[in-house]
Amino acid sequence: MNRPLIALILAAAAIPALAATAYDGILAGPQRSDANKARDAARHPVETLNFFGMKPTMTVVEVSPGAGWYTEILAPYLRDQGKLYVAAADPDAGDGAAKSAARFKARLDKFPAAFDKVAVTPSSDKDWGRIAPAGSADMVVTFRNVHNWYIGGYAPLAFAGFNKALKKNGILGIEEHRLPENMPDAMQNSSGYMKQSTVVKLAQDAGFKLVAESKVNANPKDTHDYPKGVWTLPPTLTEGDKDRAKYAAIGESDRMTLKFVKVR
Repeated sequence: MNRPLIALILAAAAIPALAATAYDGILAGPQRSDANKARDAARHPVETLNFFGMKPTMTVVEVSPGAGWYTEILAPYLRDQGKLYVAAADPDAGDGAAKSAARFKARLDKFPAAFDKVAVTPSSDKDWGRIAPAGSADMVVTFRNVHNWYIGGYAPLAFAGFNKALKKNGILGIEEHRLPENMPDAMQNSSGYMKQSTVVKLAQDAGFKLVAESKVNANPKDTHDYPKGVWTLPPTLTEGDKDRAKYAAIGESDRMTLKFVKVR
């Protein structure tokens, strides 16, 4: 075998290791809480972001960050070469949203070395046009949020907003609690689980094409039929001490991980 070919093979074999190494210091960084670090084994952030095709030079929009679990990883990863918009709660949408926005801002202000270049933008149920400048983003990502928009009745508006923010051929990466296709559609209205077919249709209707799916966040132990929906499982454990060991043994939810491309 000639040397150039050997070099190409070795370079190809090194790509996954290099990609993982780029996140090592970030995952262990002080901007991440110990509780969030403990969830890495269940949430597979490196594998998930690599599946989406995340690169440090991209302009990325994270939608509905919650307390910032993924923001703690994305912000330092994109800080020097890329750009991160975080579409958080709109402080003008009411007292609850204002308090959520204030908590999120306080979290970012605590670690300026990681978060000083994050652009926080508003998202609300009726206005998704402000999450990033139109046509500016290489990638939009959101994690375990589609059920909230679906239950609230504004999922189509959200997906249209993602399309508006993305460049031509931009990527939409979605992680969502997965409801098996053979279970009742009505469970999507309250359980926190969504059928993959429903999520795919929402994306397709908004101008996206499904190009890949991953089982990296699948969990075959999840039976999807709990008394208080997906929140019965870790990390929420809504039932408290009732059957706590049982739910802890199941672990976090069974989740779909989907990659879409903007086609129109």
